[in-house]
Formats: sequence, C-alpha cells, structure tokens
Amino acid sequence: MLLFLALVVVAAVRLYGLTGASLPDYDSVRNWQIVQEVATGNLTHLFHQGAPLFYLIFAPFVWLGGNFHVLQHVNSLLSVAAVGGLATFVGREARLSTWEMAGLALFIGTSVFLTFSGRDFTMNSGNLLVLAGLLRAYYHRLQAPSRQTLLRAAIWLMLGIGFNYRFLFTVPILVAFELLAADGLLLRRGNAWRVIGVLIAPFVVLGLMSLVAGLPLQRHWPAVYYGLIMRGEPNLAGNVGIFHFDLLYYVYFLCDFESPLVLLTLLVAPVLWRRELFQQLRQPNLVRYLAVWGYCFLAGMSLLIKAPRGLLLAYGVFYALAFLSLRRQVSGKGLAVLVLLAAGFNVYRIEREVYAYAPTNYPQVAAWLQNQQVDKLLSTIGQGVAPFVEPMPVAVITDEKQLPALRQQGYRYVLLDSYWRVAGVHRFDDVRRQPVVAAWPELQLISPLLFLEHSEYTGLTYHQTLARQQAAARDSFQLRLIRLD
Repeated sequence: MLLFLALVVVAAVRLYGLTGASLPDYDSVRNWQIVQEVATGNLTHLFHQGAPLFYLIFAPFVWLGGNFHVLQHVNSLLSVAAVGGLATFVGREARLSTWEMAGLALFIGTSVFLTFSGRDFTMNSGNLLVLAGLLRAYYHRLQAPSRQTLLRAAIWLMLGIGFNYRFLFTVPILVAFELLAADGLLLRRGNAWRVIGVLIAPFVVLGLMSLVAGLPLQRHWPAVYYGLIMRGEPNLAGNVGIFHFDLLYYVYFLCDFESPLVLLTLLVAPVLWRRELFQQLRQPNLVRYLAVWGYCFLAGMSLLIKAPRGLLLAYGVFYALAFLSLRRQVSGKGLAVLVLLAAGFNVYRIEREVYAYAPTNYPQVAAWLQNQQVDKLLSTIGQGVAPFVEPMPVAVITDEKQLPALRQQGYRYVLLDSYWRVAGVHRFDDVRRQPVVAAWPELQLISPLLFLEHSEYTGLTYHQTLARQQAAARDSFQLRLIRLD
C-alpha cells in the first residue's frame, strides 16, 4: 500500500501542469503524427527511429479519441510504472521493508531528468519500463542459470529492441555479464540459437508485414538502423558522426540537475562497496549488478555525442545505488528523513527546471490563425504548433531560401519558431528582420534541459550549449508570426 501511495505521488509529479503544456520537441510531435498514421493503417514510418512497437502500442489510443494530451498522459504513466517496476525489483532483492521500498520509489521517481523525459511523447518511458523487466529477468538468470531464465531475459531484450534502437546499448553490458558469469549457459544445448531466434522474431514478423504493406526498402527496419548508425553527412546543425569523447559532460549534468547523493555515490561506491564489488566476482550480488549497469552506461556514453538522454537507462540505477548506499550508513527514522529531504530537493529542482517552463502559448497562436482564417502555415525547424492547429497543414522549413517557392504555393504566414535556436540551425537571418504581425513568449523553448537534450544534435559541449540557452533566454518572444508579402 505504501508503494502504491508513493507511485501516486510520483504520478502527480509527472502529470502536474501537463494539460497546459505542449509536446516539447520535434521528435514528440513527429511521433504523435506517426502514431496517427499507423492508427489509420499507414505503415510508411513504422520503423522511424527503430521503434515499431512504440507506434503499434500507442495506435489503439488514437481510436479512443481525444487530442495529443491523451497519448502524452498515457506515456507519462508508463514512466511511473517503470519506477514501480525498478523499485519492486531492488526492494525485493535488497530485502527492503515496505516503507523503504516506497521511499526508494519516491527517490527514483523524483529524478529531475526522468520527470522531464516522462512528460514528452518519445520512447523514453517505454524503454524504462522494459529495462525494469530486463534487469529483474537477467538478475534471475544469473542467480538461477537455466534455459528458462535465459530465454525470459531474451524476451525482455527483444521487447526493448522493438521499442527503440537505443536499447541496443544494453547488449554490450549483457555480454560483459555473460563473460563475468562464465557458466557456459548461453552456449549450452542450443541456447544461443534459441536466444537469437527470440531476438530476430520481431524483425521477421514486422519485416513480412512491411513487404505486405509495400514499404520501399529504405524504410524497412534494417535500413533505418543503417541510416541511424552511418551518419556520413552533416546534419542541419553542421554536426557529423556519433563519437565525442568527454568524461565531464555527465558529471556536470548530474551536479547541476540531479540529487547530490547520486554523484556522491558514484564517487564513493568503489570504496563503500569494495567487498561486494571486487570479491567473489562469479557470485551475483545486487550492488555489483547495479554498479556494472550504471558505470558501463556512464563509460560507454562518455565516448559518444552527448545529451542527458544518453544516460536514460542509468538514472534509475544510479538512484537505487544511492539509496542502498545511504541505507548502509543510516537506518530507521534517520533514513526516512534523509530520503524525504532528498526527494523534496528534487521536487524543488523540478519546479525550477521543468514546471517553470511548461505553460505554452501555442494555443494563442492557433486562435490568432483561426481568427485570420489562415489555412496553412510555415514553421522554422520546430513544429510544436502542429497539434494545436490540426488539421491545418504545417510545413517545416529548414532554410529561408525555401520561402519564395512556398510563397508561390499559397503560403502567406511563417511562424518564426525559435526551436531553430534549440536545434542550432541558423538559416533565418533575413526572416528575423521582417515585420512581425503577432508575437508570444514560449518558455519551453528557452528551457536548459531542452537545449541540453539537443546537444547530441548540435555537437556542442555542456557549457557551450548552456551559453546558447542563456543567449536565447534574453529574447522576449520565442514565437513570431510573419506575413509573407
């Protein structure tokens, strides 16, 4: 019962003010559009971002009616379920009391970034829910090696890969665990072939579905993977490649946005838990298990281009390790007080970094356009206005040089959406000098977290990204409507 109450609090934290917010980024709006396509039987973009299960799972909610907020809320509740799954797994294996398990859920659930990412419409929430299942299933495989436990873990891995290509980052960690266990289970009596069969099953089934639907080869699942990995051409922000070695990006982020206990734990855990971490390596224990997951994610992501979501699958693990470390030093009422204070500090940061930027003015833009009887609109890079003006078509432009041709096609208005600042696409100098017919602030577009989430796209460092955010915050209006003459 206490765990349920803690999750209700987490749900309230995740959902607070969400009905007055917009979809915060380009990917969220694009996912909303694709889910609507899939709901009508159009599978053209089913494998966008290697996430077919995400679109197939959410498509039925479109049939139930309602606007994009319905999908946004359901997705947010998935992230709450993920917190419950992780807290339950850690609580049972660590033999936590009922109130300790509830405290753990509250501590994990008030993570600033997990709250921020739990309010969008991306694969993040589903990834976390599947990860909780994988963590539990694979730990049981290590504790009780058998074909059954191995295949159960493989099923969770298969679901994760079907939910988003980023789940592939778990594979090297699982390989490391297999090498550490050294029990030969994977190679015994055809188990490897069974695991491979489980993992490729969705590729086969959905690949056949693609063929029946007549999708061109470049839109099939393997082709999408190839396009995501082989980034040979610079993107619109001029960034190219996927590697960028930086050991401090995530250290800065954890220090500035997450509980101080998390970063402190990562620094002292090798000493505090030295016996559990470094002795009897072939015997599984919960602390070593969580530490391998957490530190491997931190080390691996430090080699790649950076964004806070790079550690998406590690934040919950970090918080669980921090809780267990705190519990080792403090017990009883002292632990309860410290956990409540830590969760309260997280909520303070959530208010400052998430809620403060949530209210949207896109509905005011939509109302103005309706009053002027505008029937189609251009927008610079961002398409946050699209859900509010539906079914009006919104065409995204990536360069002001596109405007003359679009003007001939009947477009009369362009929304100078400052998402171009977030994405680092500086190709609208002339448009910015044009007379403005209406303007509104849009706080989400000056959010530090939103800017940092796009540092993977821009290729900028942590401090370079925040410098751009601070420059953008000095602008009075983020949404400017310009009439094309």
